[in-house]
Amino acid sequence: MQSDFAGLRVLSLESRRSQEIAKLIANSGGQSLVVSSVREVPLASNREVLEFARQLQEGRVDMVVFMTGVGVRLLARVVETAIPMATFVAALSKIPVVARGPKPVAALRELNVPIAAIVPEPNTWRELLTVLDQQSTLLPLKQRRVALQEYGVPNPELVAGLEQRGAVVISVPVYEWALPEDTGPLRETVSTILAGGIDVFLATAAVQIRHLFAVAEEMGLGEKLAHALSRTFIGSIGPLTSEELTRHGLSSDMEPSHPKMGILVKEASEQAAVVLEGKRIGTPPRA
Repeated sequence: MQSDFAGLRVLSLESRRSQEIAKLIANSGGQSLVVSSVREVPLASNREVLEFARQLQEGRVDMVVFMTGVGVRLLARVVETAIPMATFVAALSKIPVVARGPKPVAALRELNVPIAAIVPEPNTWRELLTVLDQQSTLLPLKQRRVALQEYGVPNPELVAGLEQRGAVVISVPVYEWALPEDTGPLRETVSTILAGGIDVFLATAAVQIRHLFAVAEEMGLGEKLAHALSRTFIGSIGPLTSEELTRHGLSSDMEPSHPKMGILVKEASEQAAVVLEGKRIGTPPRA
């Protein structure tokens, strides 16, 4: 098996960790093209966050689910404009707090907030519900008011799952994902893909795919983009990102053994050449 990309042209739409993934791709022998696709925008109105803090202080929240590290930190900054941080942490410490994976765990530990349950890999809403089911005695949901820190876009599947288990869900949107102010680089990326200038596409978040196709559709090139990407090797960080690919008529060629950026790059570099060979001569890749 090939041990690296051996000069393949590798696209990433990572924004916050763009320099990190560019270095990882280069260290794995790839020619990296990293184009920012996401801008994290704090919500113009913080009413929901402040209302959540008020209800938490009043003892009207029975559990909090934190979905992202960025969301935890931003929520804390907003809350601190209304109440002392020590008061907020004390209120959180009285109820179960659930963290969806390592990033919210790290942010909560910075605040010294006790964590009742941590969602295991691949850290999706499905694993979150499974954890709650497995710990239903310690973390009951029926008729409990559960605050859900939303990330980027609402998660209707998770909300529905909590409500089916009897919870009253309090949505707490903290930030949203927007396209970059300058979409020129994304437009150029669409053109590069259509011209066959990309061999490997590594997707580290579903929103990256949504934004790429949103720009392509504005250009009238959505279907052509899907066809061109189907000729590349596509690595997906995990199930939710793979589901977004499916919505656009694509499928991932691999998901890493653990949903980590470094592992995605390494394992993709080991598999890409063989899969591409199969795609480009019209035969299935060798096992």
